Amino acid sequence: MLKVGLTGGIGAGKSEVSRLLVSYGAVLIDADRIAREVVEPGTPGLAAVVAAFGDGVLTGDGTLDRPKLGSIVFADPERLATLNAIVHPLVGARSAELESAAGPGDVVIHDVPLLAENGLASLYDLVVVVDASPETQLDRLVRLRGMAEAEAKARMAAQATRAVRLEIADLVIDNDGPLDALEPQVRKVWDELTRRTADGD
Repeated sequence: MLKVGLTGGIGAGKSEVSRLLVSYGAVLIDADRIAREVVEPGTPGLAAVVAAFGDGVLTGDGTLDRPKLGSIVFADPERLATLNAIVHPLVGARSAELESAAGPGDVVIHDVPLLAENGLASLYDLVVVVDASPETQLDRLVRLRGMAEAEAKARMAAQATRAVRLEIADLVIDNDGPLDALEPQVRKVWDELTRRTADGD
């Protein structure tokens, strides 16, 4: 089994890279998806979030109001740290559970947005970084996701810098250009990952 950490800044295109890798045969463990699962209604995770942030972060039907919580934590590093202290251990435990179900010859891709921020590179056999310039990230967040520019900038500022991410990269996928330029790069990375798996690197 080859354990790969996949990361990139918000708007860099990491989700598209994940999708392509899965289409080639990778086993995907998506930290964002798990982070949503561990705070679903009735979970200890949601109870802990409400205890820390109050009932105001719930919608009328008792689910987590993610935009409301996001607006609180992304503007306040201390509150973001409080949220991370609740969610990250739960995500880590569930990720380990899913990884243990993978086969010995599998390439397991851990899609982890905050890999650099949380110093997690050493958990993986290698790290793949999806890279895009801050200008490209901002354009995608505003134009494609409909975010207000100030919110997009705040979310980008809450993450590691481009330089810090590139520092931990074993392989880099440049996603500053059009989508059709992405697939050949991801295929090349996949070929390298399967080679390493076969060689036992």
